[in-house]
Amino acid sequence: MAARKKRKRRRNRGRLAAFFKLLCIVALVVAATMGATVFFQIETIVVQGNGRYSQQEIIDASGLQIGDNLFHISTYQIEQQICQQLPYIGEVKVKRGLPSTVTLVVEEWQAVAQVEVYAQQADTAEEGEEEANEEEPQISAQTDQPWLISATGKILEAGTGSLETMSVRGLTILAPQVGFDMAVPQEQQQRKDTLLELIDIMVEQGILNQVSEIDLTNPLWIGLVYRQNFQVRLPQGNDHTRSIRLMVAAVEDTVQSRGEQCSGVMDLTQQGFDAIFTPANP
Repeated sequence: MAARKKRKRRRNRGRLAAFFKLLCIVALVVAATMGATVFFQIETIVVQGNGRYSQQEIIDASGLQIGDNLFHISTYQIEQQICQQLPYIGEVKVKRGLPSTVTLVVEEWQAVAQVEVYAQQADTAEEGEEEANEEEPQISAQTDQPWLISATGKILEAGTGSLETMSVRGLTILAPQVGFDMAVPQEQQQRKDTLLELIDIMVEQGILNQVSEIDLTNPLWIGLVYRQNFQVRLPQGNDHTRSIRLMVAAVEDTVQSRGEQCSGVMDLTQQGFDAIFTPANP
């Protein structure tokens, strides 16, 4: 009898001990939560890497407020808000600094091209037509408003027709929204992909500022205006990195042999030849 009572008392003590431990854990969690809410309030917001936009513009776009809790803010939401409201900002990193500082590290992008919106139905060059390789493709009437884009295809702002920015023909931007990637009809998706690939290659090769125009309207070749004087034709669907390198080398050789003022058509689409140059003034 006494033994049973002793065992019962031990079980009760064990239950009380477990309940007390649980209460301690709950109390610690509540204390930690209350501590984070009370003691980790934002007092300082720092902006780094900005140039085009002021610190206050970036802070306003972030939605951050002095007094917000350091650990309750959504870094993803802040990054998205800044990139959409301030389109020339391409990347944002939100860094928490204990006990009360948030640092916004931004990377600003530049406009690399202006895309002219045009009526797609006016494209008349059909793939397989032999004359398409001999005549300039017919371009439809364009609107008065091009759109400036970044190297990734993000719409930055309405264009002004500035000759300092590379002009792109052959894409119809659907419902353009500043701060978002440009959308094009499904049948033009390959053109868009080609444009972004070419821009990436040109940036890598360091020749982006030497290309003043890209024409994507012809189904057989891609047209470039390179170094002002050279109308270049690149083959569609080929290794664009190789084509760009061949173009640069061919133009350089031509300039070396004919002089800086030479101009004409540099055709890289003919089988059996790296490039064929046809001078504007033979």
